[in-house]
Amino acid sequence: MAQIKNILISQNAPSNITPYSSLEEKYKVKIEFKPFFLIEPLSSLEFRSQRINILDYTALVFSSRHAIDAFFSLSEELRIKIPETMKYFCTTEAVAMYLQKHIIYRKRKIFFGNGTPESIIEAIGSKHTDENFLITTSDSSRNESLTKLFDEKELDYKTAVFIKSVPQDLKSIDLSQYDLIVLYNSSDVKSLFENYPDFQQGGLKFASYGKSIVSAMSQAGLAIEFQAPTPQAPSVAKALELYLEENK
Repeated sequence: MAQIKNILISQNAPSNITPYSSLEEKYKVKIEFKPFFLIEPLSSLEFRSQRINILDYTALVFSSRHAIDAFFSLSEELRIKIPETMKYFCTTEAVAMYLQKHIIYRKRKIFFGNGTPESIIEAIGSKHTDENFLITTSDSSRNESLTKLFDEKELDYKTAVFIKSVPQDLKSIDLSQYDLIVLYNSSDVKSLFENYPDFQQGGLKFASYGKSIVSAMSQAGLAIEFQAPTPQAPSVAKALELYLEENK
């Protein structure tokens, strides 16, 4: 097996770069970061095409900070005043705390899970089953794992797209320089083929992070060298370490 020397990660560089710097030093590799797409809020025209009236709903479900910003930006643009009685259900505490940017944080109306769809259902419990939920989504993820649980619990809900993935211009990147590329999102795959319509994988290796990306890569005919997260490798840095150690 050819030794891995150059690695491209389809994300912005993390605030804590230390784990990757350690990998570069230990395994004599070069790791670069380049997002394959950007997250942008929908325009008011794009949002209106979904025929969603925000004030029809009594509870909102957020899974990202991008969705929160897009929701409140669109509400302001559309001159919609969000009522004080609105309840907010977030996938994690970090996402819930981000609401403070836009509203006064009150525990009686803000609830959060531990990152799993099941934890959102637990946060709803029996106390909030009468709410009419609006689940915020992106154009690349309709959150089927969560909506399936909502269906099973017979909760009233609709989904609405608030954010979209916009491919970055990658044409200045010579992919042949890299031995391994880490992809995170189906939008990464879309951006790859929009920038390189005739792309052939050849000897280039790909790694995937997250469950949703696997089917997108498979449909695109991309072979996956290794996947994360796993119990042994909860992060990309750890997954890379295990892979590089095994193949040094």
